[in-house]
Amino acid sequence: MTDSASVTIDGVELYLGSPVERLPPWIGQREVLMQLLAAWSRVESADLPLNPRLLGKPGVGKTTLACAAARELDLDIYIAQATMDTRPEDLIVSPVLAPGGGVRYMASPLVNAMVRGGALILDEGNRMSEKSWASLAPLLDHRRYVESLVAGIRIPAHEEFRFVTTMNEDASTYELPEYIHSRLMPQIYVDFPEENEEREILQAQVPFADDEVVEYVLSFLRAAHDRDLRYTVRDGINLVRYAMKVLKRGEAESAPDAVDMALRLSVGDDQLEEFELS
Repeated sequence: MTDSASVTIDGVELYLGSPVERLPPWIGQREVLMQLLAAWSRVESADLPLNPRLLGKPGVGKTTLACAAARELDLDIYIAQATMDTRPEDLIVSPVLAPGGGVRYMASPLVNAMVRGGALILDEGNRMSEKSWASLAPLLDHRRYVESLVAGIRIPAHEEFRFVTTMNEDASTYELPEYIHSRLMPQIYVDFPEENEEREILQAQVPFADDEVVEYVLSFLRAAHDRDLRYTVRDGINLVRYAMKVLKRGEAESAPDAVDMALRLSVGDDQLEEFELS
C-alpha cells in the first residue's frame, strides 16, 4: 500500500482514502474461496483477472469471502456499497469543497483500489442502476479504465487491481443489462455453511458466548435453513450477542431463556411458534 494521500493523473490531483482494516475471518467453505482465487488469477503476463459476482442470500458471508480472497493475495481491500441511488460519479470521483476554497477531487473506494492495486468489493451490485453500471463497462473488459466526467480524466487500473461484486437473492434488485452480465463472470454461489462451520463462526465472532447459547442459536439456524427461510449466520451472530447481553445483565435465568427472549424480539412470536428448538 502506498502512503501517499493523493495522486496526480493528467494534471488533476486525486485525494485518496484508506483501505478497510478490520475484517472478520473466513471460516470453512474452502471450495468457494478457491473458485474466487481462480477467477482472480493470471496464468501468463497477457492474461487478465476476471470480474466475478458472488451470489447468495443476504448474510451468508459473500463480502467476507471476497475479503478473505484479497487477504490471500496480500491486497488492500476497499468496499463500495451499491444502492438504487448510486450515481456514476459516486463510483469514480466526487468533487468537494477544499479547506482553503476551490474544489478537491476525492477518489472513490473503486478508484483507490485501481490506483493502488487493491481489491474492490462492490457490495449488492444488483441494486445499482444500468446508468451506473455503464460507467464501469470499460473497467470490466480488456480496457481496464474508468473515465471521470467530473474531473475530466481517464483513470487506468493497476495490473494488480481486482474487482468482485456481491449480489443478494431477493426481489428488491435490478436485472443486469446483458453487456454488463457478460463482464461479470464467473458466477460463484455462496450457500449456507455446514453446521460445524456455523458453530466455528459464532464462536469466533462472539468469543465470550456460553456454549449452551451457541447450541440453541444453532438449532434455530438449522431449522430455518431446512425451511429455506432468510435467517443466516449473520442473524445468528446477532442473536448470540443479544442473548449473552440479556444473560449477563441477569434479565434471563438460563441460556434457553436468554435465547428465547432474543428470538422473540428478533423473529417474532408468530414465526417462532413454527420452530421446535432443542
